[in-house]
Amino acid sequence: MIETVDLTVFAGEFSLARVNLKIPAGSYCVLMGRTGSGKTTLLEAICGLKRIVSGQVLIDGEDVTYMKPGERGIGFVPQDGSLFQTMTVWRHLAFALQIRGWSKADIQQRVEEMAALLEITDLLDRKPHGLSGGERQRVALGRALSFHPTILCLDEPLSALDYDTHAQMIRLLKRVQQETGVTALHVTHNIMEAEQLADRRLHIVDGQIVEHVEQPVKAELQPPGKEGGPGAP
Repeated sequence: MIETVDLTVFAGEFSLARVNLKIPAGSYCVLMGRTGSGKTTLLEAICGLKRIVSGQVLIDGEDVTYMKPGERGIGFVPQDGSLFQTMTVWRHLAFALQIRGWSKADIQQRVEEMAALLEITDLLDRKPHGLSGGERQRVALGRALSFHPTILCLDEPLSALDYDTHAQMIRLLKRVQQETGVTALHVTHNIMEAEQLADRRLHIVDGQIVEHVEQPVKAELQPPGKEGGPGAP
């Protein structure tokens, strides 16, 4: 579960004040809003990448407000992937495990699991240079998920992809979230992404969180006796 309580964050001259957010465990939540509304600022505050002025961030009920990013148990996928150009795909997937002191055997097993899940096994010996946009984002996703985080935060991860690759990544994200059970918070401008991925859709409006509610479709009634109407034979 992800929760913010009266969260206030400053980012230069921009600020978010007293933001309250609650995302149930195991859900896929998409956060939308106009450019400059604070979507990324809020996401980075949850991840520990923006200084919090006041309020709280709770992860699975634990107060992580002043914890370092690496202590929060959050996997983060930035917009551009931010891969290290000198590291192979294998090393990207192993990176978080190595700094957490996993054994070599456990690291190898986990890297193989993630590579199979994300369909990048044949890329393990390659470096980011020359990878396609979709391949780079698969690697970034694998790096974020490698250490079994309970929370996954994604900052417009599909915005630079072409149409076909975008559709592939939508299917991949749905499958990965279902198989891992991770709680996802996904920032995007793309309404199609929201409709296809989210079981909960939120918007930032004037600095506050508003939940999207589907409007019921009104049936158009026809007079009795007309074709297709209640009185039709």
